[in-house]
Parts: sequence; structure tokens; C-alpha cells
Amino acid sequence: MSKNIYTNNHKYLLKVLKQYRKMYKITQKELADKLDIAQSRISKIENGDRKIDVMDLIKISKAIGCNPIEIFSKVVNNWIDE
Repeated sequence: MSKNIYTNNHKYLLKVLKQYRKMYKITQKELADKLDIAQSRISKIENGDRKIDVMDLIKISKAIGCNPIEIFSKVVNNWIDE
């Protein structure tokens, strides 16, 4: 198992988060405002410059307007053993 957080699975998670944000027509700024954080933090998360934990995933998903289980399931169903 890779110890690097920047695995293909991590990249896929970030891709899915960004897809859902765009699907729900929310800008990075709007999402940041909902989470009361800087827009640059959202950018860093989406670009893989900042890691997120499960709690962040839940907060971001809910702020986007989707069920975090949806995002989590998508990642698990596309999981690649690295």
C-alpha cells in the first residue's frame, strides 16, 4: 500500500468533488463562503495541494448540496489497489 496521499485514488476523489461542485453550479468562491474559509483553500484542495479528511469531505459535500455518501461511493466503486 502506498504511503503517499497523492495516489490515483486521491486524485480521483478530488476530480469527483470538483465535478460535483460544477454539476451543482457552485463556484469555488461560493463554496468557500458557505464553509467560511478562503477560496484559495478550496483551490488547494481541488488541486491536491491540501489534503482533506473525512470530516472535510462531509462538510464540502453538504455545502455543495449533495449527499457525501454519493461521493464516497463513487470513489470506493472506482478504487484501484495501489
